[in-house]
Amino acid sequence: MFFEDYLQHKNATIRENLFWEYDMNRFDWQKMKPIVVQRLIERGFVSDFYAMFNLYDYDDIVNTVKNIPYLNRKDMSFVCALFNLKKEDLKCYTSQPLATRHWNS
Repeated sequence: MFFEDYLQHKNATIRENLFWEYDMNRFDWQKMKPIVVQRLIERGFVSDFYAMFNLYDYDDIVNTVKNIPYLNRKDMSFVCALFNLKKEDLKCYTSQPLATRHWNS
């Protein structure tokens, strides 16, 4: 695992500015886990990932990643490498349209 030394980073915190649209005084980190995981995949720094691994169970993170409805191709490749997954394991990959259509088709 890339972040296998996360236990050495117990003081790492997730940057709250990643969740600009939420009131952080009432933010429920457990309830909002899918949003947190997706946002960190898309925009997180290394320290954010350390904090995520300290906050959530590894298996819960992997299950959450598998059920994210949309990730771009770069982020899909990243999570597949990070969590040793196949693209076919990801909901965002299996629910993509097979071909993109042109405007006038």
